[in-house]
Amino acid sequence: MSEVVTYSREQSVGVITVNYPPVNALGHAVRSGIQSAIQQGRDDADAKVLLIVCEGRTFIAGADIREFGKPLQEPALPDLINDIEATDKPVVAAIHGTALGGGLEVALGCHYRVAVPSAKVGLPEVKLGLLPGAGGTQRLPRLTGAQKALEMITTGDFVAAARAAELGIVDEVVGSEDVRAEGLAYAQKVVAEGKPVRRVSELSDKLEAEKGSAVFEQFREGLKKKARGLIAPFKCTDAVEAAFTSASFADGMKRERELFSELMASDQRAGLIHAFFSEREVSKVPGLAKDTPVRDIKSVGVIGAGTMGGGIAMNFANVGIPVRLLEVKQEALDKGLAIIRKNYENTAKKGRLTMEQVEERMSLITGTLSYNDFADVDLVIEAVFERMDVKKSIFGQLDGVCKPGAILASNTSTLDIDEIASATKRPEDVIGLHFFSPANVMKLLEIVRGEKTADDVKATAMQLAKRIKKVGVLVGNCHGFVGNRMLHKRGAEAMSLVDEGATPQQVDKVLTDLGFPMGQFAMGDLAGIDIGYSIRQERRKAGEDVAPSWMDKLAEQGRLGQKTMAGTYRYEEGSRKPIPDPAVDELIAEFRKEQGITAREVTDQEILERCMYVMVNEGAKILDEGIAYRSLDIDITWIYGYGFPAYRGGPMFWADQIGLDKILDAVKKYHNEVGGKQWEPSPLLEKLVAEGKKFGDL
Repeated sequence: MSEVVTYSREQSVGVITVNYPPVNALGHAVRSGIQSAIQQGRDDADAKVLLIVCEGRTFIAGADIREFGKPLQEPALPDLINDIEATDKPVVAAIHGTALGGGLEVALGCHYRVAVPSAKVGLPEVKLGLLPGAGGTQRLPRLTGAQKALEMITTGDFVAAARAAELGIVDEVVGSEDVRAEGLAYAQKVVAEGKPVRRVSELSDKLEAEKGSAVFEQFREGLKKKARGLIAPFKCTDAVEAAFTSASFADGMKRERELFSELMASDQRAGLIHAFFSEREVSKVPGLAKDTPVRDIKSVGVIGAGTMGGGIAMNFANVGIPVRLLEVKQEALDKGLAIIRKNYENTAKKGRLTMEQVEERMSLITGTLSYNDFADVDLVIEAVFERMDVKKSIFGQLDGVCKPGAILASNTSTLDIDEIASATKRPEDVIGLHFFSPANVMKLLEIVRGEKTADDVKATAMQLAKRIKKVGVLVGNCHGFVGNRMLHKRGAEAMSLVDEGATPQQVDKVLTDLGFPMGQFAMGDLAGIDIGYSIRQERRKAGEDVAPSWMDKLAEQGRLGQKTMAGTYRYEEGSRKPIPDPAVDELIAEFRKEQGITAREVTDQEILERCMYVMVNEGAKILDEGIAYRSLDIDITWIYGYGFPAYRGGPMFWADQIGLDKILDAVKKYHNEVGGKQWEPSPLLEKLVAEGKKFGDL
């Protein structure tokens, strides 16, 4: 008998208790323990019914991620579930917390399922590029029918207990949260009422009702847009369809395993699992002790009530932290607060908030025109225009107003945190908190450490990211930090490619075909062309040699992107769809003429290499300089801040899969053909290729 699974009997109920903290994951000890306990229950003549229940905060919450990539130890999960289902005594699963993935599949192998009111169930394997491989695609549709099974399995979304009962996934939602007592009561009812063994695999009424229907064809059509570029949702659909088309349950299971094996071997599965583990690893900062103290953040000040400042304020109000929002003029403040209210009310219209919650959150955001109202806040975040002189002036004022120990943060996307900190007498309290637009939606928070930023400020920022439901990545200080430093290199190549003969829409299509939600130029229109223009102007003022750009001409003509209905593309009222504009083609042609450039044909492959390999080369330089601690920090920054497709694992993981030797050869080629510092091969990239290593080996 396994130490993490025990068997006992209470009256006529054989109780199988799983206790494997923290989430009772289906590790080898749990699988073998349940198998042994099931056999013990079969052999126990006084046990008329068996109950599977879990200790701790949850039912079985899925596979044990500690076993990922290791050789499988028997029993395999499908075999264990078949053993449970084949038992000739009724088996009841009592669910609390979450029954996810293999945990729900175990429950589906039981003959009856009960859940406490707060429980949730789901099959989230698709989020790791997989499908439920232990019968989930075959048993679930026998209970719910095709449509709901397809929705649950292809999205991986959870279903609350009450809804699970409506769908037939659980037989009863019990009256209290005492899962053990309620499970025992239900099991005793099974005995008292003489309920039979009921095997889900033998149910056929839902299958017969939908055989030959068009549901699968229609569902695949919908997936083409919702799951663009992904393999797993389509394989999941194939597996569910097998439940309806196979001659037997065993044949359906065989098809499920074939499809599961195909996904296990796919690059997308590798990318998604890398992203999954990296998101968890990124919060563990090298060199920052786990027991580093953190400062208590009970109130926050935000400077600037524009789109960014308002979005930042919402993040804190959403988790109950009071915010003071500062503007220089009442009109701007009123406008900002009105937009915040409108955003919340739109969310309420979609059913994701109540109007009471809208009012609660709005009551936490207080407008002000005076810096003096920041005297007692614990954190101030500046979110104004990207100009060093403006930011230093603000930080000078904050230094004189804010209490000792208050954290002073800049939302700058590119500027030198140390220079900003130099405007204060407390550089140890200064840090960058780079939110991404829209700040109340985007998950990334790029946390920029200055040379003198105190460890407790870094630790506080990382903890705060989790508190406001962001993925925090701690990075070093340089122009553009990690994300924008790489983006600027890609942007410069994209503009050069258009200079040389490509069209903006051709460049964008190569990037969206790779899996980005939008291309370089459509993204520029969304962010605002004036932002990039302002950054280039600031660099020119600082004496940098920044080449002229046809995008400067767009900004100077007032074509600032979506907000002016015209940028690189034009836009129609009420639509964000970019439409190619002949006027921009003419502007680009005129720019080429001014610069003495003769347009040439540019291939999609060249666009892919120049836009992506320049990023990889820059990422290697960022690692070499210690701006990012690990390649996974870069990957998570790009997945959550810039829309890099998670199924490709991030730019550095993607580069490992492409082959660093191939990328280095291309970098050297473009260094010779195109020139420029961006194509100077990274010493780290050269070193890794020479040693036959990958970024993931660092």
